[in-house]
Amino acid sequence: MLTPVLGLLGALVYGSADFLGGLAAKRISAVRAAGLSALSGLVVLLVLLAVFGAHWSPSAVLWGALSGVAGAVALSLLYASLAIGPMSILSPLTAVVSAVVPLTWGVLHGERFAPLGWVGLGLALVAVVLVGFIPERGAVRPRPRGLVMGVGAGAFIGVFLILLDQTPDDSGLAPLVLNRAVNATIMFATVGVIWLASRRRRRLADATGAPRAAGWRPGLPLAIAGGAVDACANILLLVGLRIGNLSVMSVLTALYPAGTIILAAIVLKERIAPIQWIGLVLALAATGMLAAA
Repeated sequence: MLTPVLGLLGALVYGSADFLGGLAAKRISAVRAAGLSALSGLVVLLVLLAVFGAHWSPSAVLWGALSGVAGAVALSLLYASLAIGPMSILSPLTAVVSAVVPLTWGVLHGERFAPLGWVGLGLALVAVVLVGFIPERGAVRPRPRGLVMGVGAGAFIGVFLILLDQTPDDSGLAPLVLNRAVNATIMFATVGVIWLASRRRRRLADATGAPRAAGWRPGLPLAIAGGAVDACANILLLVGLRIGNLSVMSVLTALYPAGTIILAAIVLKERIAPIQWIGLVLALAATGMLAAA
Protein backbone atom coordinates (compact mmCIF):
# COMPACT_ATOMS: atom_id res chain seq x y z
CA MET A 1 0.00 0.00 0.00
CA LEU A 2 2.91 2.35 0.63
CA THR A 3 4.26 2.23 -2.93
CA PRO A 4 1.40 4.18 -4.59
CA VAL A 5 1.59 6.82 -1.88
CA LEU A 6 5.35 7.19 -2.43
CA GLY A 7 4.78 7.34 -6.19
CA LEU A 8 2.22 10.15 -5.97
CA LEU A 9 4.22 12.01 -3.33
CA GLY A 10 7.34 11.67 -5.46
CA ALA A 11 5.47 13.08 -8.45
CA LEU A 12 4.40 16.14 -6.44
CA VAL A 13 7.97 16.69 -5.21
CA TYR A 14 9.39 16.25 -8.75
CA GLY A 15 6.83 18.78 -9.99
CA SER A 16 7.89 21.23 -7.30
CA ALA A 17 11.50 20.85 -8.39
CA ASP A 18 10.48 21.48 -12.00
CA PHE A 19 8.63 24.61 -10.90
CA LEU A 20 11.73 25.99 -9.17
CA GLY A 21 13.93 24.96 -12.09
CA GLY A 22 11.57 26.64 -14.54
CA LEU A 23 11.74 29.91 -12.62
CA ALA A 24 15.53 29.64 -12.52
CA ALA A 25 15.68 28.97 -16.27
CA LYS A 26 13.79 32.21 -16.92
CA ARG A 27 16.54 34.14 -15.12
CA ILE A 28 19.52 32.21 -16.45
CA SER A 29 19.84 29.69 -19.27
CA ALA A 30 18.09 26.33 -18.97
CA VAL A 31 21.42 24.49 -19.23
CA ARG A 32 22.92 26.57 -16.42
CA ALA A 33 19.86 25.97 -14.25
CA ALA A 34 20.07 22.22 -14.90
CA GLY A 35 23.78 22.15 -14.09
CA LEU A 36 23.34 24.05 -10.82
CA SER A 37 20.40 21.86 -9.86
CA ALA A 38 22.43 18.71 -10.48
CA LEU A 39 25.32 20.06 -8.39
CA SER A 40 23.14 21.15 -5.45
CA GLY A 41 21.32 17.82 -5.54
CA LEU A 42 24.66 16.04 -5.36
CA VAL A 43 25.64 18.06 -2.29
CA VAL A 44 22.35 17.17 -0.58
CA LEU A 45 22.82 13.48 -1.32
CA LEU A 46 26.39 13.55 0.00
CA VAL A 47 25.14 15.07 3.26
CA LEU A 48 22.38 12.44 3.53
CA LEU A 49 24.89 9.63 3.05
CA ALA A 50 25.56 9.85 6.78
CA VAL A 51 21.90 8.97 7.43
CA PHE A 52 21.08 6.45 4.71
CA GLY A 53 24.52 5.03 3.99
CA ALA A 54 25.76 3.50 0.74
CA HIS A 55 27.29 0.27 -0.53
CA TRP A 56 29.59 0.95 -3.49
CA SER A 57 29.28 -2.36 -5.27
CA PRO A 58 30.25 -2.55 -8.98
CA SER A 59 26.57 -3.04 -9.85
CA ALA A 60 25.47 0.04 -7.92
CA VAL A 61 28.20 2.15 -9.52
CA LEU A 62 27.46 0.90 -13.04
CA TRP A 63 23.67 1.29 -12.98
CA GLY A 64 23.85 4.57 -11.07
CA ALA A 65 26.28 6.09 -13.56
CA LEU A 66 24.26 4.87 -16.55
CA SER A 67 21.10 6.37 -15.03
CA GLY A 68 22.94 9.69 -14.82
CA VAL A 69 23.69 9.56 -18.53
CA ALA A 70 20.07 8.67 -19.33
CA GLY A 71 18.83 11.51 -17.13
CA ALA A 72 21.08 14.07 -18.80
CA VAL A 73 19.96 12.98 -22.29
CA ALA A 74 16.31 13.04 -21.19
CA LEU A 75 16.62 16.55 -19.79
CA SER A 76 18.30 17.88 -22.91
CA LEU A 77 15.68 16.35 -25.21
CA LEU A 78 12.85 17.58 -22.97
CA TYR A 79 14.05 21.19 -23.03
CA ALA A 80 14.61 21.03 -26.78
CA SER A 81 11.18 19.55 -27.52
CA LEU A 82 9.33 22.04 -25.33
CA ALA A 83 11.23 24.89 -26.98
CA ILE A 84 9.94 23.69 -30.38
CA GLY A 85 6.40 23.14 -29.06
CA PRO A 86 3.51 23.12 -28.84
CA MET A 87 3.77 22.33 -25.14
CA SER A 88 0.08 21.38 -24.95
CA ILE A 89 0.86 18.25 -26.99
CA LEU A 90 4.52 17.51 -26.32
CA SER A 91 4.38 17.80 -22.52
CA PRO A 92 1.71 15.10 -21.97
CA LEU A 93 3.25 13.01 -24.77
CA THR A 94 6.59 12.97 -22.97
CA ALA A 95 4.95 12.12 -19.65
CA VAL A 96 2.96 9.22 -21.12
CA VAL A 97 5.99 7.73 -22.89
CA SER A 98 8.00 8.05 -19.66
CA ALA A 99 5.35 5.90 -17.96
CA VAL A 100 4.71 3.39 -20.74
CA VAL A 101 8.36 2.42 -21.31
CA PRO A 102 9.09 1.18 -17.74
CA LEU A 103 5.52 -0.14 -17.39
CA THR A 104 6.10 -2.34 -20.44
CA TRP A 105 9.50 -3.41 -19.13
CA GLY A 106 8.01 -4.34 -15.75
CA VAL A 107 5.17 -6.38 -17.25
CA LEU A 108 7.54 -8.21 -19.62
CA HIS A 109 9.72 -9.09 -16.62
CA GLY A 110 6.94 -10.64 -14.58
CA GLU A 111 5.13 -7.85 -12.72
CA ARG A 112 1.46 -8.80 -12.31
CA PHE A 113 -1.55 -7.06 -10.77
CA ALA A 114 -5.07 -7.82 -9.63
CA PRO A 115 -7.87 -6.57 -11.92
CA LEU A 116 -8.31 -3.47 -9.75
CA GLY A 117 -4.59 -2.75 -10.12
CA TRP A 118 -4.80 -2.84 -13.93
CA VAL A 119 -7.77 -0.46 -13.82
CA GLY A 120 -5.78 1.82 -11.53
CA LEU A 121 -2.80 1.82 -13.88
CA GLY A 122 -5.02 2.62 -16.87
CA LEU A 123 -6.75 5.40 -14.95
CA ALA A 124 -3.36 6.79 -13.92
CA LEU A 125 -2.20 6.91 -17.55
CA VAL A 126 -5.34 8.90 -18.47
CA ALA A 127 -4.60 11.21 -15.53
CA VAL A 128 -1.04 11.69 -16.80
CA VAL A 129 -2.37 13.01 -20.12
CA LEU A 130 -4.93 15.32 -18.51
CA VAL A 131 -2.64 16.70 -15.81
CA GLY A 132 0.21 17.23 -18.27
CA PHE A 133 -2.00 19.13 -20.72
CA ILE A 134 -0.93 22.78 -20.96
CA PRO A 135 -3.62 25.05 -22.44
CA GLU A 136 -2.19 27.11 -25.28
CA ARG A 137 -3.91 29.70 -27.42
CA GLY A 138 -3.32 29.23 -31.11
CA ALA A 139 -1.37 26.01 -30.63
CA VAL A 140 -0.26 24.52 -33.94
CA ARG A 141 0.36 20.96 -34.99
CA PRO A 142 3.70 19.67 -33.67
CA ARG A 143 6.55 19.37 -36.11
CA PRO A 144 8.08 15.90 -36.66
CA ARG A 145 11.31 17.04 -35.02
CA GLY A 146 9.45 18.12 -31.88
CA LEU A 147 7.52 14.84 -31.74
CA VAL A 148 10.70 12.78 -32.09
CA MET A 149 12.41 14.77 -29.33
CA GLY A 150 9.35 14.53 -27.06
CA VAL A 151 9.14 10.76 -27.51
CA GLY A 152 12.90 10.51 -27.02
CA ALA A 153 12.75 12.54 -23.80
CA GLY A 154 9.99 10.32 -22.43
CA ALA A 155 11.84 7.16 -23.47
CA PHE A 156 15.05 8.24 -21.72
CA ILE A 157 13.13 9.19 -18.58
CA GLY A 158 11.71 5.67 -18.69
CA VAL A 159 15.20 4.22 -19.19
CA PHE A 160 16.39 6.25 -16.18
CA LEU A 161 13.70 4.57 -14.06
CA ILE A 162 14.54 1.12 -15.39
CA LEU A 163 18.27 1.57 -14.72
CA LEU A 164 17.63 2.83 -11.21
CA ASP A 165 15.43 -0.20 -10.59
CA GLN A 166 18.36 -2.50 -11.54
CA THR A 167 20.50 -1.24 -8.64
CA PRO A 168 21.02 -3.62 -5.69
CA ASP A 169 18.61 -3.30 -2.78
CA ASP A 170 21.49 -2.90 -0.32
CA SER A 171 23.21 -0.08 -2.26
CA GLY A 172 21.65 2.73 -0.23
CA LEU A 173 22.19 6.15 -1.82
CA ALA A 174 25.17 5.03 -3.91
CA PRO A 175 23.21 4.89 -7.20
CA LEU A 176 21.74 8.36 -6.67
CA VAL A 177 25.13 9.87 -5.81
CA LEU A 178 26.62 8.37 -8.99
CA ASN A 179 23.59 9.53 -10.95
CA ARG A 180 24.00 13.11 -9.77
CA ALA A 181 27.76 13.15 -10.19
CA VAL A 182 27.54 11.98 -13.81
CA ASN A 183 24.57 14.24 -14.52
CA ALA A 184 26.32 17.31 -13.13
CA THR A 185 29.51 16.50 -15.06
CA ILE A 186 27.62 16.21 -18.36
CA MET A 187 25.58 19.36 -17.79
CA PHE A 188 28.59 21.50 -16.83
CA ALA A 189 30.55 20.11 -19.77
CA THR A 190 27.64 21.26 -21.95
CA VAL A 191 27.77 24.68 -20.31
CA GLY A 192 31.50 24.84 -21.09
CA VAL A 193 30.96 23.97 -24.75
CA ILE A 194 28.22 26.58 -25.07
CA TRP A 195 30.43 29.15 -23.34
CA LEU A 196 33.29 28.51 -25.75
CA ALA A 197 30.95 28.74 -28.72
CA SER A 198 29.49 32.01 -27.47
CA ARG A 199 32.80 33.78 -26.75
CA ARG A 200 33.01 35.24 -30.22
CA ARG A 201 29.42 36.47 -30.10
CA ARG A 202 30.03 38.02 -26.69
CA ARG A 203 33.13 39.87 -27.92
CA LEU A 204 31.08 41.12 -30.84
CA ALA A 205 28.38 42.34 -28.46
CA ASP A 206 30.96 44.16 -26.34
CA ALA A 207 32.42 45.82 -29.44
CA THR A 208 29.01 47.04 -30.59
CA GLY A 209 27.85 48.09 -27.12
CA ALA A 210 25.02 45.56 -26.98
CA PRO A 211 23.83 44.52 -23.50
CA ARG A 212 25.42 41.38 -22.12
CA ALA A 213 23.38 38.35 -21.09
CA ALA A 214 22.63 37.86 -17.42
CA GLY A 215 25.17 35.83 -15.45
CA TRP A 216 24.59 33.04 -12.96
CA ARG A 217 23.41 35.08 -9.97
CA PRO A 218 19.76 35.90 -10.90
CA GLY A 219 18.64 32.26 -10.89
CA LEU A 220 21.19 30.83 -8.44
CA PRO A 221 18.95 30.44 -5.32
CA LEU A 222 16.08 28.95 -7.31
CA ALA A 223 18.32 26.49 -9.15
CA ILE A 224 19.96 25.37 -5.91
CA ALA A 225 16.58 24.93 -4.21
CA GLY A 226 15.26 23.03 -7.23
CA GLY A 227 18.20 20.63 -7.14
CA ALA A 228 17.76 19.98 -3.41
CA VAL A 229 14.04 19.26 -3.85
CA ASP A 230 14.76 17.02 -6.86
CA ALA A 231 17.25 15.02 -4.80
CA CYS A 232 14.53 14.41 -2.20
CA ALA A 233 12.19 13.25 -4.98
CA ASN A 234 14.87 10.82 -6.19
CA ILE A 235 15.10 9.34 -2.69
CA LEU A 236 11.32 8.83 -2.61
CA LEU A 237 11.55 7.18 -6.02
CA LEU A 238 14.38 4.87 -4.94
CA VAL A 239 12.55 3.81 -1.77
CA GLY A 240 9.39 3.15 -3.78
CA LEU A 241 11.31 1.00 -6.26
CA ARG A 242 12.92 -0.93 -3.42
CA ILE A 243 9.64 -1.88 -1.73
CA GLY A 244 7.26 -1.97 -4.70
CA ASN A 245 6.84 -2.37 -8.44
CA LEU A 246 8.57 -0.43 -11.20
CA SER A 247 5.26 -0.25 -13.09
CA VAL A 248 3.38 1.49 -10.29
CA MET A 249 6.19 3.91 -9.48
CA SER A 250 6.78 4.83 -13.12
CA VAL A 251 3.12 5.54 -13.91
CA LEU A 252 2.51 7.60 -10.77
CA THR A 253 5.82 9.44 -11.04
CA ALA A 254 4.75 10.53 -14.54
CA LEU A 255 2.16 12.70 -12.80
CA TYR A 256 4.96 15.14 -11.94
CA PRO A 257 3.21 18.06 -13.76
CA ALA A 258 0.68 18.01 -10.90
CA GLY A 259 3.23 19.50 -8.49
CA THR A 260 4.15 22.17 -11.01
CA ILE A 261 0.61 23.33 -11.74
CA ILE A 262 -0.37 23.32 -8.06
CA LEU A 263 2.62 25.47 -7.10
CA ALA A 264 2.03 27.75 -10.10
CA ALA A 265 -1.55 28.24 -8.91
CA ILE A 266 -0.45 29.02 -5.36
CA VAL A 267 2.63 31.16 -6.03
CA LEU A 268 1.98 32.69 -9.46
CA LYS A 269 -1.83 32.69 -9.23
CA GLU A 270 -2.07 30.78 -12.50
CA ARG A 271 -5.42 29.17 -13.23
CA ILE A 272 -5.67 25.38 -13.24
CA ALA A 273 -7.62 24.35 -16.33
CA PRO A 274 -10.78 22.25 -15.81
CA ILE A 275 -9.21 19.35 -17.71
CA GLN A 276 -6.26 19.42 -15.30
CA TRP A 277 -8.62 19.33 -12.29
CA ILE A 278 -10.18 16.20 -13.76
CA GLY A 279 -6.71 14.74 -14.13
CA LEU A 280 -5.86 15.48 -10.49
CA VAL A 281 -9.05 13.79 -9.31
CA LEU A 282 -8.36 10.75 -11.50
CA ALA A 283 -4.81 10.60 -10.14
CA LEU A 284 -6.09 10.39 -6.57
CA ALA A 285 -8.62 7.73 -7.58
CA ALA A 286 -5.91 5.72 -9.36
CA THR A 287 -3.63 5.92 -6.33
CA GLY A 288 -6.42 4.62 -4.12
CA MET A 289 -7.07 1.71 -6.51
CA LEU A 290 -3.39 0.78 -6.67
CA ALA A 291 -3.13 0.93 -2.88
CA ALA A 292 -6.14 -1.35 -2.49
CA ALA A 293 -5.11 -3.83 -5.21
